[in-house]
Amino acid sequence: MPYLFKTFALASISMLTLGCQSPGNKENTETNPTPATEAPLSIILMIGDGMGLSQVSSASYFKDTVSNFERFPVTGLSKTSCTSHRITDSAAGATALSTGEKTYKKAIGVSADTVALPTILELLKAKDYRTGLISLTAITHATPAAFYAHVENRDMHEAIALDMMKAQVDFFAGAGLKYFTQREDGKNLYAGLRDLGYHMDSTGMATVDPAVRNGFLLAPESMPSKTQGRGDFLPEATAKALGYFEENDKPFFLMVEGSYIDWGGHAKDPEMMVQEVLDFDKTIGVALDYVNTHPNTLLIVTADHETGGAAVGKYYDTDSNTGKKTEDPDKVAVYFITDQHTGTHVPVFATGKGKELFSGIYENNEIFHKMMKAAAMH
Repeated sequence: MPYLFKTFALASISMLTLGCQSPGNKENTETNPTPATEAPLSIILMIGDGMGLSQVSSASYFKDTVSNFERFPVTGLSKTSCTSHRITDSAAGATALSTGEKTYKKAIGVSADTVALPTILELLKAKDYRTGLISLTAITHATPAAFYAHVENRDMHEAIALDMMKAQVDFFAGAGLKYFTQREDGKNLYAGLRDLGYHMDSTGMATVDPAVRNGFLLAPESMPSKTQGRGDFLPEATAKALGYFEENDKPFFLMVEGSYIDWGGHAKDPEMMVQEVLDFDKTIGVALDYVNTHPNTLLIVTADHETGGAAVGKYYDTDSNTGKKTEDPDKVAVYFITDQHTGTHVPVFATGKGKELFSGIYENNEIFHKMMKAAAMH
């Protein structure tokens, strides 16, 4: 049966695969004082893994109220190809966003020559920023890993977990517990993080300690999808992270990944894709509300690539007796042309201080440079 969501419906089909300031007046400081230095800019980067324009469009069709995507004053488009392939993966895509340099597929925080690159998280950490990472997947998975780890291959989860021990990320939440506790080297990195002063929890996020770093590893490998009953982990984790940073009263960098939009595309599962987009939209609302009350914040929402070649199109009712198809003008369907990543440009949404930098069409690695420029401006 087609997936029904209120007055709309979804269906999937398989088609052809896509190819490839000026200084103050020093002589009269009383009448023309030098402007006070602005407080450092906090940055929230949200990545909808696999989220293209059709995925964003689906939020407008399947949400009861206006989509939070429509609250952004600035939009742009990002080109996602990496150095080794026209069609990128999450590792290379996230590394471009985190380091400002394009690299090869499967690379985590390293250049095309496998040289470790400083990430925005590390660079801002050195400027006394607090840092945070939230994902639905293992915290060692490609997208979050690219912001703190430096390994040649995204599949090196245990090596990536070792890099977390050195990264001093102030708040992280996601899954991947087994890469910290069930390791081939026999090390217990979960206990190791506690020894480093982290408040750690593998059962929930009921307690966040603002006096120390916090780590939440809530599943052995990955969180459930929305269709599997995940609930509101992503918006709740984002709200807790923002509350943590506010109590610390420091500038911060936070990356939030809506991981399973991508998985819905890979599975060619319209219901999963739509529910994950709506969950990400809800989480965006949490971030937007924060920016509205904390104007010294920049919020960017983008994707690493698109998955599935998704399209929102006509929905047809099929007569069970005759097989005749009739278009239903009040419903839409989601169609997929592949179960793989595609090369379509992905959207960029921006609001807050520095938002004007993000309009236009540009390569994905430019998002890093735009964020760093915005941070330097404030």
